[in-house]
Amino acid sequence: MINNMMHNIETEIPKDRRSLLEHEALQLLTEYGIPVPQHIFARYADTAVSAAAEIGFPVAMKVVSRQILHKSDVGGVRLGLESAEQVKDAWDGIMASVQKGCPESPKVDGMLIVEQLPPGLECVVGMVRDAQFGTAVMFGLGGVMVELTRDVSFGLLPLDKDEAMEMIEALKCSELFKGYRGKPPLDINAMASILVKIGGLADAHPEIAELDINPMIVYEHGVMTADARILLKAAK
Repeated sequence: MINNMMHNIETEIPKDRRSLLEHEALQLLTEYGIPVPQHIFARYADTAVSAAAEIGFPVAMKVVSRQILHKSDVGGVRLGLESAEQVKDAWDGIMASVQKGCPESPKVDGMLIVEQLPPGLECVVGMVRDAQFGTAVMFGLGGVMVELTRDVSFGLLPLDKDEAMEMIEALKCSELFKGYRGKPPLDINAMASILVKIGGLADAHPEIAELDINPMIVYEHGVMTADARILLKAAK
């Protein structure tokens, strides 16, 4: 089933558009047991309103376009939408922001309507392939902090649960998982399991060039994907 899905995606993506749309990426993560929020892809504003009502307010809205890799940088994200009217306004606002923020007018496939997630510790999970060292899973402090702190660790495949725990504990911010300044401990075991699953996904799909989940939100119980990006290798 997974291989069939990836074959279909590969077939449908033009050779110069090698990134998966976010809902496609979330579908693949789900197949590997990686938690993702409720989400519905909407091509039109009226279906976005219906999707938000089905998921339940509040929701977030994110632009869907293979030409836009960093949605927040071009105003392609709206959070905390509480009503149908706010969803309609967000649709128009995102479309205007994207057209203004992109030097070349991108093709917008639609919007992803997503349940609004509660706050937690924002981490980043990634996968990279290196010609010399092989495939590695990356983990670190996420959100905008990943670029500021560079507090990340890497684990080469094959990756097991013990090695994933070592990756987490190697971070300077690892104390955050143990209950920092009176806050409850976070689910380090669930996070380690996700790293192992990402390694399994990468091993099963060599056609994936890069994978980036940022943020992956860690809670007292469990974790949740908040944003995912998967790039495929360029077609030969």
